[in-house]
Amino acid sequence: MDRALLADFLRARREALQPEDVGIPRGSRRRTGGLRREEVAVLAGMSADYYSRLEQQRGPMPSEQMLAALARGLRLSPSELRHLFDLGGHSAPRDSRRDEKVTPAMQRIVEQLGAAPAMVFSRFGETLLQTPSAVALFGDYTHFTGMSRFLIYRWFTDPAQRAVYPPEDHNVRGRVFTVDLRKVYTADPTGVAGEIVEALLAVSPEFAEVWRRHEVDVTHHLDLKRYLHPELGELQLYSRYLVDPDEGQDLLVFAAEPGSPTEEKLQRLFSTM
Repeated sequence: MDRALLADFLRARREALQPEDVGIPRGSRRRTGGLRREEVAVLAGMSADYYSRLEQQRGPMPSEQMLAALARGLRLSPSELRHLFDLGGHSAPRDSRRDEKVTPAMQRIVEQLGAAPAMVFSRFGETLLQTPSAVALFGDYTHFTGMSRFLIYRWFTDPAQRAVYPPEDHNVRGRVFTVDLRKVYTADPTGVAGEIVEALLAVSPEFAEVWRRHEVDVTHHLDLKRYLHPELGELQLYSRYLVDPDEGQDLLVFAAEPGSPTEEKLQRLFSTM
């Protein structure tokens, strides 16, 4: 816990928040902008003395519940909430419900991509949205239920998922998917990621072996990745991520080298859609 920085952050957010932002009449006697300490305390459901001591660097280490109440009272954004929890000495809570629907902003971006193959994933690897060209290229990833919703679970349990990649690439793909899962598991081991890990350990000795390595980085930054299509054969595609850390969603876009055999194959495939 950093008492000084926590106090500075609370004071700055309180002074930046205007009375009308939270439904409080400004009144003619208010001489300065921002909220008063006692107003923040009411909004957060705590005593004015407790809040004042936090701003004066005299308070005890706040609990996660107190930090969450302060975040609500100060109308903090997701990024500000994470910063508040860092200053208060706790890990920020993760809301798995954010992953269940594509955000409006991400939806608009996908709509502007036109015919490009693209997919929106949750941070757990669940496909939330595919463009029609992505469905033609990889199949429909959005119809799965249960644990099969998550790409890494299918990778270690469903041979059809592995058929997307050449066999010689399977080892590194499995390690990459496991590293990605470990990142979200480390941030929230008792949430959805923990459920995925537990389920995979129960059914996949291969996953258990990779998981025990405790790898946190796997070199796989190839300019072109190879994919297998049942009709087109091998394809070489660039893939790039657009990450929305606040909402826990990633946009993955695929593109072929202009004038390449892969581009010609994709043009034939998409012309039949």
